[in-house]
Amino acid sequence: MNYDREILRVLVEAGSEGLSVQKISRHVHYACNSFFNVIDFDELHRYVAQFLLRNSKNPESLIEKTDRGVYHLNMKNTQTQQLMLEFKETPTEEVQEASTKDLSLGLFDD
Repeated sequence: MNYDREILRVLVEAGSEGLSVQKISRHVHYACNSFFNVIDFDELHRYVAQFLLRNSKNPESLIEKTDRGVYHLNMKNTQTQQLMLEFKETPTEEVQEASTKDLSLGLFDD
């Protein structure tokens, strides 16, 4: 499982307010943990903390740390803008249902 991608997805959903390391770790744990792939939360939390620290050192980096220990995406970075487009939500169910509507002809229709 690619934790980096999941961390970035959580930060995209968090928006400009951001989240703490603990909350990001929980979201990643819930998204990646399963019955057949059990993940140790403490190990994952250490990985998330290291990833965020490593990727927030430069002012031009993808992730920024606020004074309160909250991390969010650096909106001034061009990679962030591309990332926002990449993680944009898929079309709603209504659009998908309309495209899968049965358009076949009936057997006894005139």
